[in-house]
Amino acid sequence: MMHHHAACGYGAKMASPVAKIGCCGFPLARPKYYEKFPVVEVQQTFYQPPSIDTVKRWRDEAPHDFEFTLKAWQLITHEASSPTYRRLKVKLSNHERCNVGSFRWSAITRRAWDETVAIATALGADKIVFQCPASFRPTQENKDRLRIFFTRIERQNFTLIWEPRGKWEKSEIKVLCEELGLIQCVDPFKDEPTATRFLYFRLHGIGGYRYSYSDEELAQLVTWISRVPTAYVMFNNIKMLDDALRLKELLSQQSKPWHSE
Repeated sequence: MMHHHAACGYGAKMASPVAKIGCCGFPLARPKYYEKFPVVEVQQTFYQPPSIDTVKRWRDEAPHDFEFTLKAWQLITHEASSPTYRRLKVKLSNHERCNVGSFRWSAITRRAWDETVAIATALGADKIVFQCPASFRPTQENKDRLRIFFTRIERQNFTLIWEPRGKWEKSEIKVLCEELGLIQCVDPFKDEPTATRFLYFRLHGIGGYRYSYSDEELAQLVTWISRVPTAYVMFNNIKMLDDALRLKELLSQQSKPWHSE
């Protein structure tokens, strides 16, 4: 486990930081979830986007100040050989299978982006997460594809969040994020983020999904997120509900004036 303390370059302490704590997906019934958390990261949009009617219903039933973020459709980020495609309802042709994933710029990835945007719009979401598999490595070809994809899409006013999980150097990520206007998403117990103003953490569990975070680790999270103006902390482990509630409780005990979340 990595501990980066004051030397991490997260920036100086800020007054009234905004910390939004939530889960990747709904670990309990939606109405109950809305009572407990200010944000959720929608996962279905990665596997097989739900219908616009379905997501409009989610938006309508949630409090007006509740926030949805979402994962971009896997057709953009993942190769067709990925096991995650088992949850894709539409069968891809051989031609389409060769044109999806790794940020290829093709008719099918453009459609996947349009579909992602349509759902984000229906949810009133302004943050879209591009989660990459570890197999998406920092080759020149992949960097070129990132540049082409993010230069050509209609990004509107979305905050685009990139989660690289392969063997990328911090400097390579920083250069691409600055050049392409991306925010790096990290699991802070695995990688140090490059951003100093806006953090988006996805917590996958130290060593794997079946992990539960210790009190000490949650306290470490509080330290990290208190150094930036805005932080999103999204749990994606088997104990996501318990851990997110414990972190919220820990934040509420701080003397800092945490902003209303």
